[in-house]
Amino acid sequence: MVNFKYDFSWDLLGNIELGRPKLGPTARLEVYRLMQFTLRDVLEKQFGAEKADELFRQAGYLAGKEFYAHMLGDIADFGVFAKKLQQIFREMQIGLLYIEKADLVAGEFILTVSEDLDCSGLPEKDYEICVYDEGFIAALLESFSGEKFKVKEIDCWCTGDRTCRFKAEAVRG
Repeated sequence: MVNFKYDFSWDLLGNIELGRPKLGPTARLEVYRLMQFTLRDVLEKQFGAEKADELFRQAGYLAGKEFYAHMLGDIADFGVFAKKLQQIFREMQIGLLYIEKADLVAGEFILTVSEDLDCSGLPEKDYEICVYDEGFIAALLESFSGEKFKVKEIDCWCTGDRTCRFKAEAVRG
């Protein structure tokens, strides 16, 4: 039997009011990106870029499942889901979420996140970098709908766009 030292639990987020009574729940974006991109660097050097993408996507998926369960709960109406998700993204300063397309019957969505945590303001690259967000969004949509989703970033700040755009498609058949 494998013993996991850090099997994820929402409890690992801790009691922020108790632990940070003076500083509170916020930190500078540079600290988040420092953790993200140094971890990414280590993973790429150990396993290669493709495996690092896969691991970031899986982590985003796990985070999205937990986020849905603890922040959104059981929602049956897509309009309520979308509005609450937009509100939470703004309040928690994750980014400005917009839903450009929502075809519930076909299981196809286009979402944008502007001023996002991961890449808004970074220098241009020749690739999209928000693979964590792909997993996060896939889990949110799956948690709401009960269907599996494949999510791909199709526009990114780092490729010259000024918003990150994601295409989500239900995996059927």
